[in-house]
Amino acid sequence: MIAFITFLNTLGVRLGKLIQNVFTSAKTVSLVGLIVLGVFVGRNAAAISDNFLHLWVVRNAQPLEPGLGFLRGVLPAVTAGSGFFGLLVAYSVAQVGSLFSADAWNNIGFTAAEVKNPKRDVALSMALGTTIVITLYCLANLAYLCTLTLSQIQNAPDDRVATAALNAIFGSAGAAIMAAAIVISTFGCNNGLILAGSRVSYAMANDGLFFRATGKLNKRGVPGTALVIQGVWIAILILARTRKPDGTYGNLYGDLLNYVVFAVLIFYCLTIAGIFVLRKKRPDADRPYKAFGYPVIPVLYILAASAIMLVLLLYQTQTALVGLVIVLLGVPVYWLWSGRRSGANTAT
Repeated sequence: MIAFITFLNTLGVRLGKLIQNVFTSAKTVSLVGLIVLGVFVGRNAAAISDNFLHLWVVRNAQPLEPGLGFLRGVLPAVTAGSGFFGLLVAYSVAQVGSLFSADAWNNIGFTAAEVKNPKRDVALSMALGTTIVITLYCLANLAYLCTLTLSQIQNAPDDRVATAALNAIFGSAGAAIMAAAIVISTFGCNNGLILAGSRVSYAMANDGLFFRATGKLNKRGVPGTALVIQGVWIAILILARTRKPDGTYGNLYGDLLNYVVFAVLIFYCLTIAGIFVLRKKRPDADRPYKAFGYPVIPVLYILAASAIMLVLLLYQTQTALVGLVIVLLGVPVYWLWSGRRSGANTAT
């Protein structure tokens, strides 16, 4: 799928846009169908009673311990029901999956140079896209709560709650239906990430911060070399294996979820902090749109994201620390490329 989508995107941005529109629409329709089925067809009186009559009751909570041994003598093991601190820790750890699922909200910014009216459409796309995703995900959770008891949700095989919901509605056919929906969703998601991701290395190359070849467009007007290099790197990450403490082997791809979320939170905080810096250094710069709720909401976001990162470092140390190390490894690489760029400019 990665090779096929990469090839299609080398044929031009119009084809990539068409694929994205078709599969995003199909994915959205599938999710709306799941919501309608769960709320109106699969609604289960026992599930509704179990979930909504005990909406704020913590049940079957698993303790969370600090990630490193020496921290366990300083910080307590907590559960979601052990006061404010326990709720904060549980909430922060639970954000990993939801933040990953919403992470592509900003990808339209990577393709801003190819948007017809970026001053209006980039911000509008981010706002509408985020609102639609949050609405659909909240309604999907409502569908699960109408169909499955909390115990069924907590113990869904491989954490596939949507599949468990469809199984409750359609029986064994539910798994096949959900598998088809997942393939459609994955195809659309992969296309969007591949289309947008290649524009990052393209922009970096044009800023003198990456291989020069990735900053060139092919005859179809897209960064073909950047797409190919990105496709190869994706394949390596997917195929790489990890060795677990019990001697069995896992997939690196599964760990990337935890690595990425911590890393992107760092960059979100830095990006938003950049608003304050630019307001001070470039007060007269053209600003087609301004940060909503400035300065209160940006400050609250930085504080909330920083709190989540701190909790992940303390209680999900193994994965959060790897994410931090990956980001820090980029610093000397950036300095190296910056030095090469400065030298080239001086020579010119």
